[in-house]
Amino acid sequence: MSSSLPGSAKHFNFYEAVNHNCFDTRRHFTYSWPMTKGSPFKKRIALVHPRGFNWLSGRCDITDIANRMVPQGLLSIASYLAEQGHNVFVYDCLGPDVPLNLPEQVKAILDYEPEIVGFSATTSSFLDAADMAHKIKEHSADIITVCGGVHASALKGELLRDYPAIDFLCAGEGEITMAELAQNREPAEIKGLLWRHASEVVANEPRTQIANLDTLPFPAYEKLKGFPHDYHLPLFSYVNTPGATMITSRGCRYQCSYCDRSVFKKGFRYNSASYIYDHMRYLRTRFGVRHINIYDDLFTADRARIVELCEKLARYPLGINFNCAVRVGYTDDELVMMLKDAGCLMVSLGIESADPQMLARHKSGVSLDEVCDTVKRIQAAGLRAKGLFMMGLPGETEESIRRTSDFIISLGLDDMNMSKFTPFPGAPLWSSIREEGTFNEDWRLMNCLNFVFVPSGITSKEQLDLLYNEHVKRFYSDPEWRRKFRRRLWQHRKSLSYLIRHLPSFWSAKRQFEPDKSRIHFDT
Repeated sequence: MSSSLPGSAKHFNFYEAVNHNCFDTRRHFTYSWPMTKGSPFKKRIALVHPRGFNWLSGRCDITDIANRMVPQGLLSIASYLAEQGHNVFVYDCLGPDVPLNLPEQVKAILDYEPEIVGFSATTSSFLDAADMAHKIKEHSADIITVCGGVHASALKGELLRDYPAIDFLCAGEGEITMAELAQNREPAEIKGLLWRHASEVVANEPRTQIANLDTLPFPAYEKLKGFPHDYHLPLFSYVNTPGATMITSRGCRYQCSYCDRSVFKKGFRYNSASYIYDHMRYLRTRFGVRHINIYDDLFTADRARIVELCEKLARYPLGINFNCAVRVGYTDDELVMMLKDAGCLMVSLGIESADPQMLARHKSGVSLDEVCDTVKRIQAAGLRAKGLFMMGLPGETEESIRRTSDFIISLGLDDMNMSKFTPFPGAPLWSSIREEGTFNEDWRLMNCLNFVFVPSGITSKEQLDLLYNEHVKRFYSDPEWRRKFRRRLWQHRKSLSYLIRHLPSFWSAKRQFEPDKSRIHFDT
């Protein structure tokens, strides 16, 4: 299942924000589908976000201290099921005060006495989901277990063959599939479902994607323990708290080599400007949210909806800042100025590499000249520019890494993120990845924080780790970046306060990122 300006720079008219367009505190929709004979049963459903392993091999997992994200897709399914009258319990294993011990997590789920337990799992968290399903079945074989998300959508039937404690797999979008399963419909009638018939795995017809995303209710944030104050955005990416996340579209028109599109495929659908505005206002009025990270791949791809949204936010400000991501070619001077006036603080740009051959292979349609131009436009509008990069893709060499590092420094970015390339089953690269280098297919480590793949142009994993640390440190040691950061220290006082409160954990994380240089063997 998957599924800027500081706030004080804009005058927040609370009365106008609440009453504009007769806003209701919760947006309700209805969806009509064929019903089974008689009234559908109302189920007790537990939706689980497994913790998995989100850190470095052999180290203590502390990622939830640095950045605890809302399980957005799971909350969308929870809200949809709740509208059908089902009793829904959301259990986020990465949430506040949740025990690390798997049996204790299972006990919390079973205490709810669910009839159906649904897991939304990534590759790195799937084995946790499978282990929990096994323990749940040991307790009661009558509890129905379902797993969805990118890993299930990519590998499909082979997971049912290898993990008998999982009754069903949900491929693609999960809202309607889960609702029909909860109605006691026959498995053979439910599109998007994978199930067992005797000893055979049956894959039903794929489910048609939800055409109009505005028909979905807002995610069920209220079912998430500790939201929003215990769910925090990355440090120094905001000036006001509390924060939240949003996704306003599904799918992508492009097919980058490393990107898993198993759930939403290549199509591109999006919420309307009015829906996004109401969603933001709901987060502001119900939960007091002051900053939103919008995690769309192509937020500005439909210019008309962003223009409408920005005009609405500028005319009826909500006292909210937001960050968003854009793709090269979908920004212009007028649009970035509108984003600024609407309350945008930072714009992220997927760049990945500065090696032209690497770009041509892995992210076609993006040129380095266009990247430079886009960064300049973003910063000229008074917005912060963040570059998103990836190290260790097939074809990577020490020379391509140095080229990318030099390019990063030359851009004068306000922030940067360098992820460690991880092959995923639903990505175009998956079928040939073993021909490109050495690959340790350990699902628990496949989380973009561990180098499970080492391209043939790099001597070892230890060498790749060393290069990663060297070039990340280079960015944050750059004098120009440090001057820029010092000028904003007061804006980031809330991040600094959080950092100081959790300093031992952050210091431990810094030390854990240091590679063991004694294990690195250089060619002579």
